[in-house]
Amino acid sequence: MLMTFKEAGAVTGLELLSGGTENAENRGFDSVRVDSRLAGPGALFAALAGERRDGHAFVKDAFDSGASGALVERSKLPAFEFMRTAGRPFTLLAADNTLWALQALAAAYLERFPKLLRIGITGSSGKTTTKEIAAAMIGLERNVVFNDGNLNSDIGLPLSVFNVRGGHDVGIFEMGMNRKGEIAELAAVLKPHIALISNTGSAHIGLIGGEREIVLEKKAVFSCFTGKEHAILPEKNAFAELLSAGINGTVSYFGTSASKKFGGAQPRGLSGSVIVWDGAAVNFALPGEYNVMNALAAAALAEAAGVSGAAVRGGLAAVKPLFGRSEIIEGDITVVRDCYNANPDSMEKAISLCDEVVCGGRRVYVIGSMMELGGDSKAAHERLGERLARSKADIIFLFGEDAKAAYIKLQNTKNKFVFYTNDINELKLKVNDSAKKGDILLLKGSRACALENVI
Repeated sequence: MLMTFKEAGAVTGLELLSGGTENAENRGFDSVRVDSRLAGPGALFAALAGERRDGHAFVKDAFDSGASGALVERSKLPAFEFMRTAGRPFTLLAADNTLWALQALAAAYLERFPKLLRIGITGSSGKTTTKEIAAAMIGLERNVVFNDGNLNSDIGLPLSVFNVRGGHDVGIFEMGMNRKGEIAELAAVLKPHIALISNTGSAHIGLIGGEREIVLEKKAVFSCFTGKEHAILPEKNAFAELLSAGINGTVSYFGTSASKKFGGAQPRGLSGSVIVWDGAAVNFALPGEYNVMNALAAAALAEAAGVSGAAVRGGLAAVKPLFGRSEIIEGDITVVRDCYNANPDSMEKAISLCDEVVCGGRRVYVIGSMMELGGDSKAAHERLGERLARSKADIIFLFGEDAKAAYIKLQNTKNKFVFYTNDINELKLKVNDSAKKGDILLLKGSRACALENVI
């Protein structure tokens, strides 16, 4: 049991309503779910109001699946009066806002583990990769818990926090952002002892307002610092002064110069790099200079957590690409599947990587739209078109409504075949007809493009 309902109400101020059993207050929950289909016996189902669906419509389904209780909004309590006559135990936790209540529950739950070293990671790109590398390093010497995949949102982080158990020494959590104020909310849940900003690019610029605003939002990861905590920043940043100003704690940096035990990296094309750390070389499987920077960020976290140089090297050697993130699929055609997400910064990194590697055939770049750029989208895609014109691509396929601006920029480009479509099936057919043995095929676009379907 993670918490009794009585305890949950006491630490968060939630209203507790129950019926159908005499000892309802002593009942509790052993998991927290926001999907009623996963809310089995012992679960607390959090009914969240989304843009498309309202979780309150699925409370009955959650109880039918055996859920122990549900977190609901007070204003919607009348809809659940039927449960008093349903003839079975039920418990409701009522809140003014169920998302805030979920976050408050997660924060209260974390307070039960005062010895847990809490690490938070945010940035415009590289968060998940940095987290996975850091977990591989620190996990060799400490018992580590971390969020699965990219469960890093205002919902995903609180759900991930409930995976912490008494045997864990270190919690490593990435923290994402899709709106103003979100990082501050996540910091209030996690209250990290060590927090790292991987970089500050233009991801989500359409939702936040500008690069300076993005820096300020990312800096909110330090908003709960009390003076004893440790901030880790990239050594090179256009907003370096703004980034470091006013942090209430120790500040250090990572990078090719700041990471003192880093002895250089030798690129091995799509096979990754050989990284020298603390005087010894190790094979690192993630390709590209940007992944070396992710490795240095992870190493900074590992050092701050107190693990050895041997653990840093062991983690570097053990890490493997995640789905859609610098993932290399070998075959007659070599596929660089980097299509989990995209923004102007990560797009530049992926194109540069494929430009630089040795290729016995042709370079075929399948480029999808970059989402969440707001009013900057047209200009950003035009710049993408200009970058692709300078690239070593022989064939360029552009996909998605926003990517049309890049296509227009490319129409008069010489020595390149350029094709645009907004139909995924047409894209699949065209790529299949074009790619040949020996080619390198890059897939890069935002998650909504689902470019993995091309494979």
